Amino acid sequence: MAAAATSTPSSAARTSASSFPSKSQTPLDRFTLRVPPNPAKPPASLLRVSSGSPSPSRIPCAAAKTPSAPPSPPTPTVAAPETFVSRFAPDEPRKGADVLVEALERQGVSDVFAYPGGASLEIHQALTRSRVIRNVLPRHEQGGVFAAEGYARASGLPGVCIATSGPGATNLVSGLADAMLDSIPLIAITGQVPRRMIGTDAFQETPIVEVTRSITKHNYLVLDVEDIPRVVNEAFYLATSGRPGPILIDIPKDIQQQLVIPNWDVPITLPGYMSRLPKSPSEAHLEQIVRLVSESKKPVLYVGGGCLNSSEELRKFVDLTGIPVASTLMGLGAFSCSHELSLQMLGMHGTVYANYAIDKCDLLLAFGVRFDDRVTGKLETFASRAKIIHIDIDSAEIGKNKQPHVSICADVKLALKGINSIMETRKSKLKLDFSAWRMELDEQKMSNPLTYKTFGEAIPPQYAIQVLDELTDGNAIISTGVGQHQMWAAQFYKYKRPRQWLTSGGLGAMGFGLPAAVGAAVAKPDAVVVDIDGDGSFIMNVQELATVRVENLPIKIMLLNNQHLGMVVQWEDRFYKANRAHTYLGNPSRESDIFPNMLKFAEACGIPASRVTKKADLRAAVQKMLDTPGPYLLDVIVPHQEHVLPMIPSGGSFKDVITEGDGRSAY
Repeated sequence: MAAAATSTPSSAARTSASSFPSKSQTPLDRFTLRVPPNPAKPPASLLRVSSGSPSPSRIPCAAAKTPSAPPSPPTPTVAAPETFVSRFAPDEPRKGADVLVEALERQGVSDVFAYPGGASLEIHQALTRSRVIRNVLPRHEQGGVFAAEGYARASGLPGVCIATSGPGATNLVSGLADAMLDSIPLIAITGQVPRRMIGTDAFQETPIVEVTRSITKHNYLVLDVEDIPRVVNEAFYLATSGRPGPILIDIPKDIQQQLVIPNWDVPITLPGYMSRLPKSPSEAHLEQIVRLVSESKKPVLYVGGGCLNSSEELRKFVDLTGIPVASTLMGLGAFSCSHELSLQMLGMHGTVYANYAIDKCDLLLAFGVRFDDRVTGKLETFASRAKIIHIDIDSAEIGKNKQPHVSICADVKLALKGINSIMETRKSKLKLDFSAWRMELDEQKMSNPLTYKTFGEAIPPQYAIQVLDELTDGNAIISTGVGQHQMWAAQFYKYKRPRQWLTSGGLGAMGFGLPAAVGAAVAKPDAVVVDIDGDGSFIMNVQELATVRVENLPIKIMLLNNQHLGMVVQWEDRFYKANRAHTYLGNPSRESDIFPNMLKFAEACGIPASRVTKKADLRAAVQKMLDTPGPYLLDVIVPHQEHVLPMIPSGGSFKDVITEGDGRSAY
C-alpha cells in the first residue's frame, strides 16, 4: 500500500497518493525531483523555487495578465549531494522508526521537540540511537509544537515536533493552526494506532489527518514503510517552499516496527503542486511598479511577514526611494523600527502616524501581506485614496480582501531585486522626491507619539518594555503570549532585524510565549531570549518552566502581571460599561494578594525569580534579570486599568481612532 496523502482545499489540484512512486526506478519527468541524500540545509536550500499553494479557482495574478502560452513549471535547482554516514549498513534491515529518524538526520535536523506515548514509543527509542538529533522534552504537547514554532520563527528553518496518537496528536492542533495562519514551516509527526485498528475506535485513536486537514498545508498517513524516505523529503520541501506552512505525518505503530531496507534515492513527484508554483516576476510588471512610484506624491510601504526573508532588498528599496514603511504585527523587524523612515506598526493598535499614512497615501505598496482585518478595519475606507500594488507569493491572497490595481504573484525577494535593479538603472531619470510627504508624516510623529499615563508609583507596562529595550539595546529575541502585553511589546520594543519578534499573530494563541522562547533558545543558544508575557497567557503553559530548567536554557521571563485578562477587560471597559465577565484571574476572596504566586512556580522548578511593584525599582530589577546566568523570572506588577492605545475599534476606520482614556474612565 502507498502512503495516503491528503490535501487542503487550497491545494486541491495536488496529485493523488496513487501517483506518487515509491520505487527509485520510476521514470523521471519534468515534475520529478531527485533529492540528494544529505542536503547541506533543509529543502529550502535545496530547491529555491518561488511557490505557494494557491487555489486553482483564483487567477494567478500577474501571469494571468500576459497573453502567452501556459508556462512550464519552474525547473528546481538541486544542490550537490553530500556523503551521509548512516549507522546502518546499506543492506541492513532496520525498523521504520529508525528510517524516520535517519530521514530527519538527512534533512539536517539537529533538534526536535517530542513527547512520548504508546503509539510513538518506537520513534523515541530510535531517537535514543541517534548521534545527531537532540530531543528537547516539553511537558505538554502544545508546549512542544509552540517550541517547534519558536525554533522555526527564530531560525527560518523548519521546526520539528513529535507526539503520540489520540490526545497527544490533538494537543498539536492549536500549534498547527497557528503555523498555518502565520506561514511557519513546521513538521509535526504523530504516532497512530496499528493499521489493522484504524477506524475501530481503538484506545487513543483519533483520525488526526482528518482533524488537521484544513489547518495544514499538507498531511500524510503513511501506510507503507517504504514510503517514509519519500514522505519526509516531500514534507520538508512542501513546508519550506513557496508560502511556508505546517505538514503533518501520521505513522501507525506497526509501520514504525516493521523492518525494511530503505531506498533513499526516491524522487519527489508533485505535479499538481509544481505546476502551480509562481514564476519569476515579469519585467513589464516591475517597470509598471517603478512608473507608479515615480508618479506618486504620497507613497507608503505596507510590509508583512512575507518580507522577513527579503529584509536586505527591502532596505535597499527604501534607500533608493525614500518611501516610509509601515509594518504589520508579523512584519516587525523586516525593516528596522528605529530607522527614521519607519512608521512602526499599523492597524488596530498601530501608531497614529502609520494609520494616518495609510489613510492619506496615494500609492500603497503592499508587500508580503494579506490585508488582515486587524490591519484594515473597515475595508472600504482602508487606503481609499490610493492605487494599490500587491506582491505576494500566494495567489489566493491577491484580491481576497482588497482588490489591487497591480498584482504580482511571486517571491517578494525576487520582485524587490528586480525593482531595485530597474531603479538603479534609471536613478538619474526618476528623480524621486517625497520630502514633503515625509515632513507631513514627521509632523504626525511629533503630534501623536506613542505615550502612556502614570499611575502614581505603579509601573506602567509600556515603561517596563522601554527599559528592557534600552538595557538590551534592542537586540534581544522577544517572544510573547497574546493580549495587552503583546501589543505593548509590538509598540515599545524597537526591533532591528527579522526573526527577533516571535508572536502568535493570526490565531492569537495564549500560552505561546514561554514555549516559543524555549524553541528560540534552542535555535539561537547565544542570543538573549526574553519572554514578555501576561499572567493569563503565562499560566496556560507554565509547565514549560520545567523544560527551561532541565535544559538549562537562559530564558528571561518578564511577566506583566495585572491579575486580569487585560485585553478582554479593556473591551469590557470600552464597550460593556466595565461589567466584569470572568476576566479577574486573582482570588476573589483575597483581592489584595497576588494570586497565583508566580514566584512559587519558578521556585518549584529551581528558577530564580523576584517581584517588582514600584516604578523606581524597575530598572535595577530588569538589569538583575539580564545579569543572572541561566533562566530568570521577573514578576512585574502593573495596573489592570491601563489600556492599549491607540485603538481603532473592530470594523472601524482611521477616523474612529481612540487615543485617550483608560479603565479609570466611564464610557
